[in-house]
Amino acid sequence: MVRVSVLNDCLKSIINAEKMGRRQVLIRPSSKVIVKFLSVMQKHGYIGEFDIIDDHRSGKIVVQLIGRLNKCGVISPRFDVKQDDIEKWVAYLLPSRQFGFIVLTTSAGIMDHDEARRKKTGGKILG
Repeated sequence: MVRVSVLNDCLKSIINAEKMGRRQVLIRPSSKVIVKFLSVMQKHGYIGEFDIIDDHRSGKIVVQLIGRLNKCGVISPRFDVKQDDIEKWVAYLLPSRQFGFIVLTTSAGIMDHDEARRKKTGGKILG
């Protein structure tokens, strides 16, 4: 069967392992988008360290879980967000003002909505 969204599969496996109380999870296949998304999550303290295993195929990632993740997911389709509309999308997607992050892919790379607002750039919503 064909994988439609590799990032969605990755985040679902992280959430399922978190609900089961596991301390680590193996994610495959790997991609650059997944690595950047995980680095944003790690920067905000939702996951621990992660190791990228190169098996000369599609790659694997081992993520250390620390039990701080409640919910994460992919927003599909990847809606375009202008710099002025970031506040509207934050109010629409997040449960409260100071809780959670929206990850955007911009011309300056993959970042959360606060960093995109500081850099004054828009982009597409990943999750």
